[in-house]
Amino acid sequence: MDNIEPDAPQPQVVDPRALAVALIDISSDVRRKSHEGTKVPLLPNGVLDILRVIEDHPGITVAEVASRLDRQLSNVSTQLRELVARGLVTRTRDAADKRYVTLHPTTESLRIKTLLEAAWAGALAGAASELLPAEQAQIQESLPALQRLASILGD
Repeated sequence: MDNIEPDAPQPQVVDPRALAVALIDISSDVRRKSHEGTKVPLLPNGVLDILRVIEDHPGITVAEVASRLDRQLSNVSTQLRELVARGLVTRTRDAADKRYVTLHPTTESLRIKTLLEAAWAGALAGAASELLPAEQAQIQESLPALQRLASILGD
């Protein structure tokens, strides 16, 4: 027999589907609504994902990027050529083994990252200002759990 009182509040369980849909909707809307004022050339989401991995892990290899994003190596290589051509990523060959290439963000890439993150924050701040103070507090309180969730998913 359980020792749980019948009137005791039950812990809330995360609805993974509702959370996933909300996060995808927020992500899509933030990217779409905030990009216009940045004067940054539009990058497809798949290319932007690759760039973010390289910015977060300078010196990563093409195979490691593909693995982190669960993509085909050939597809990542094709998209990397676009990033290199745009001056956003550099490839560095290992002096001892010319087959080994590491990827690094450029100064321009980091400048764009700063611009986009500020634009994303601005879009969210504008939308959040329309929430009730209690709703804003709930979101703020959930940030550590969301950041940990992102970290777990990223591994």
